[in-house]
Amino acid sequence: MSEADRVKETIDKLRAQINHHNYRYYVLDSPEVSDAGYDELIRKLKRLEEEYPQFVTPDSPTQRVGAAPVEAFGIIEHPLPLLSLGNAFSSDELTAWYIRVSKLIEGEQLSFVCEHKIDGLAVALTYINGQLATGATRGDGMRGEDITQNLRTVRSIPLSIPGEAPVRFEVRGEVFLPKEGFKKLNEERAAEGLPLFANPRNAAAGSVRQLDPRITAKRPLDIYIYMLGYAEGKLTPNTHWETMEYLKSLGFKINPNNRRLSAIGEVEEFYHTSVESRESLPYEADGIVVKINQLDLQQRLGNIGHEPRWAIAYKFPAVQGTTRLKEIRVSVGRTGTLNPYAVLEPVSIGGVTIKQAALHNEDDIKRKDIRTGDTVIIQRAGEVIPQVMGPVQSKRTGREKVFTMPGQCPVCGAEVVKPENEVMYYCPNASCPAQVQERLEHFVSRGGMDIRGICKRLAALLLREGLVKDAADLYDLTTEQLSRLERMGDKSARNIITSIEKSKQTPLSRVIFALGIRHVGEEMAELLAREFHSIEVLTSASRDNLIRIPAIGAEIADSIIAFFRQKENQRIIQRLRESGVKLEEELTRRGELPLANMELVITGRLKSFTRDEAEARIKALGGTPKDNVTRHTTYLVAGTDPGSKSARARTLGVTQINEEDFISLLEQK
Repeated sequence: MSEADRVKETIDKLRAQINHHNYRYYVLDSPEVSDAGYDELIRKLKRLEEEYPQFVTPDSPTQRVGAAPVEAFGIIEHPLPLLSLGNAFSSDELTAWYIRVSKLIEGEQLSFVCEHKIDGLAVALTYINGQLATGATRGDGMRGEDITQNLRTVRSIPLSIPGEAPVRFEVRGEVFLPKEGFKKLNEERAAEGLPLFANPRNAAAGSVRQLDPRITAKRPLDIYIYMLGYAEGKLTPNTHWETMEYLKSLGFKINPNNRRLSAIGEVEEFYHTSVESRESLPYEADGIVVKINQLDLQQRLGNIGHEPRWAIAYKFPAVQGTTRLKEIRVSVGRTGTLNPYAVLEPVSIGGVTIKQAALHNEDDIKRKDIRTGDTVIIQRAGEVIPQVMGPVQSKRTGREKVFTMPGQCPVCGAEVVKPENEVMYYCPNASCPAQVQERLEHFVSRGGMDIRGICKRLAALLLREGLVKDAADLYDLTTEQLSRLERMGDKSARNIITSIEKSKQTPLSRVIFALGIRHVGEEMAELLAREFHSIEVLTSASRDNLIRIPAIGAEIADSIIAFFRQKENQRIIQRLRESGVKLEEELTRRGELPLANMELVITGRLKSFTRDEAEARIKALGGTPKDNVTRHTTYLVAGTDPGSKSARARTLGVTQINEEDFISLLEQK
């Protein structure tokens, strides 16, 4: 393998990791990695892409802001993108940023505004004729979830603005749960026997993204506005500081801890003061945001990718604490991986009580020399799953025990195996209950068969009650069986059965992904579907057939072959076929498909499709769905409430079609 091939493989792996963590963090509100760990992945990917620009692609995580919005809320397109911030982790990195911007606007006297980087949920609020019209999440930076009704329940968000406000304008802010409100909310949930929120950020995101606004209204949410997005019909101030003062005069809540500073040395002083006082702040913050104060200079500096040059996040040091490691346990993942984790004496770190922490794998435990009974250093930087950084060896008593991986699976008792040249141990028993549940959850996930209503709790209940033993059993479920389950009503049961029935028409690529083949993510599943067109053909593919595809190496090829050789997997696939699940696609040359060589962009809300469904239909007919309108766009599909893309299409002379025309286009032969 050439050096370039090795780099590309590393880049692909980093992108897959980052995309996974984006989904866990932004969509599921259930992150698996620390902020510091995520930042390091991004930085590694950026460094490689800067060194090898030929491997930069439009869908790289470095080219986007967040994760795709959840369609259940409806979609709002942002007239101006909600950008993400670059990060500085040290004084040297802050100084390097300052030198870069100073050179770009040489001769200008810079001033700054510093704000605490609150750990909450970024939102955009649009006001028309003095009334709150819409509220949206950041989403992917271009499109966000419509959470207007939920945001109306946040008492610090004004529903109307005085007459001197611009005719139409947008403000951006951070919705958060104050520390005291978070504590009270968890006490109430504990009293009701409900699972506790891991931290204020998760609690805020979970509160704002409720489908029932009445639940949001019960949560003590707050907001600080941090910028003006745009304004029409009225002149606004020329500096960021004055703009914030102006917004305060209109009734918006501005953080009183914001500071206007005239030198980079003062920024450093504000940062260190903030680090020292972070525990006494009424909210969780993980850094400060440094902004160039003059708006004309912001315009001149512009953006680089999805990050503004005129602002940077100067992150606080990761929060650490020490506690005793009581026990090292092992969980079993979907593909049989044995994953060690630490059970700790509860310790409060940064306002969050930590009881468990990640240990990654046996090699990591040995390298750090972590032993049961050790006093260990725990690090969290706002994450749900903290990390064990290492032992405090000076506190060892001699009674600590060295950890070794079990020889048998802790769940099913099967003999554990460790493949050559791998760091992970595996349970080889495909029927292991832990693996079965993980596979079932993966099968019904949004990226897989997208069977709505089957959550982790219900998946466990279905297995425990014996209603399903594997994914294929889902297609034998009845409304009557589901409605008899604990906390399951008739309506919910009918909705799940409807969703199961609908999943039979899931595109082949997502069926392949849902099967849970090791090393086969969403992109690889799409590639396999394009190459083989059916599960039957893919099942019989030889190692040579697979390896000839550029993106597939020996390890992935062997994993695919091993999966389809297992009799249990063959049985499940046969039962899926008998249940009516679509396991093939029509074998048609791409150039012969009706939308071949067409680029389509969707704006606004469609009545007949979710955004994902519409884009899947375009792909199936040979077209290419795009996010932005360019001169190469064939059609702009305009649903209700189209955004700024409609105006851009008119400027570029791009043909716009409505939903009815779009459906006719999809149905042409």
